[in-house]
Amino acid sequence: MPELMAIALFVCLCLALMLGYPVAFTLGGISLLFAGAGVMLGLFDPSFFGALPSRLFGTMNNQTLLAVPLFVFMGVMLEKSRVAEKLLESMSQLFGGLRGGLAFSVLLVGALLAASTGIVGATVVTLGLLALPTMLRRGYDPALATGTLAATGTLGQIIPPSIILVLLGDVLSNAYQQAQLRMGIFSPETVTVGDLFIGSLLPGLLLVGLYLLYLIAVALWQPEKMPALPVEERGQVSIIGLLGSLFPPLLLIAAVLGSILAGIATPTEAAAVGAIGAMLLALANGQLSIARLREVSRATTEISAMVFMILIGASIFSLVFRGFGGEEMIHNLFQQLPGGAFTATLLVMLVIFLLGFILDFIEITFVVVPIVGPVLLMMGIDPIWLGVMIALNLQTSFLTPPFGFALFYLRGVTHPDVPTSAIYRGVLPFIAIQILMLVIVALWPGLVTWLPGVL
Repeated sequence: MPELMAIALFVCLCLALMLGYPVAFTLGGISLLFAGAGVMLGLFDPSFFGALPSRLFGTMNNQTLLAVPLFVFMGVMLEKSRVAEKLLESMSQLFGGLRGGLAFSVLLVGALLAASTGIVGATVVTLGLLALPTMLRRGYDPALATGTLAATGTLGQIIPPSIILVLLGDVLSNAYQQAQLRMGIFSPETVTVGDLFIGSLLPGLLLVGLYLLYLIAVALWQPEKMPALPVEERGQVSIIGLLGSLFPPLLLIAAVLGSILAGIATPTEAAAVGAIGAMLLALANGQLSIARLREVSRATTEISAMVFMILIGASIFSLVFRGFGGEEMIHNLFQQLPGGAFTATLLVMLVIFLLGFILDFIEITFVVVPIVGPVLLMMGIDPIWLGVMIALNLQTSFLTPPFGFALFYLRGVTHPDVPTSAIYRGVLPFIAIQILMLVIVALWPGLVTWLPGVL
């Protein structure tokens, strides 16, 4: 009977979120209602809430999560500083003479933005506003143009410093400690955000390479879909101008990721370096002012407050779910599945993929991963590999019609003359590439675990 309450809690939560109720308050409110009903029915022990104050204090005092507002600040500041505009202009001049040159430029600029901002929505909207009108005006196939932009924008999910990797690092660290305690292992080892950053580097770069190979193939076999720029619009390629556009964001990426890879700084400290670097870039571009700083700070506060309120609601949900025996039920279910860890992981990935249609990555990270994470880790799954697989999976889900979040972002900045069906058709090849990438990482987990082991 308590297990039925746990199932009903999860189902009611998903239904409420699908109806559009505020996530943070829905998580906490529905959980408290179910807990109250459970106490009256004698199915829930209220002493479980004794652990809530310490958990909330630990969340607010978590040094790792301090990286979230800092990375958000960095991303929003870069979005406002015209870095993307200058990069895209320089890359277009460099590749404009090639068939597909604009698409190549969008992909490379998007990858650099992903490694600078880590915010998917900002990257998709920025690239959509800057590049899509030019691509359509120059005769690019609408499906190919929109598909390239949407897929490129989601690279911020897997290329560090990604916000989702920061959140997954904290959640998987807690799951790893829980799994060790349940198995009677007392070890100081844990999973860090830096581990996930390092582990996602090779898959992220390989994914960019696969995208590029697809675009090159289209340019070779269907050149009419990706015409070269007319000679009069290519402009003069200036090495100084190109380096001037490339050097600042590359320097920022090197400062943030390089300090983490070299062990000089923690992800939180590197995020602070990135925030200061983004302000310096905005200053160099003449985009830093009191009004701009106020605008960026307000956006950062809103996003960060949302994240932490969801985390508080998720803490209440996980306590109530555990109080009803939900975690034990899932553990027993996974143990009884034929195929062991492989089947359990496949089932979790399928559920996360489907939930990615209706829930944001923050909600999935805070609600689903704490439930299934400890169980999978107890079955011998590597936590770094699991985190990267979840990030890749959510990236695929964000691209998949009809509910992909990246498609909604792009639709909002796309001209009405471009039908939604064209956007859906355009992302299908990139979804196939994403699925191929998931299979590659599943078959060769060393792509994820090798570099963290070396460093």
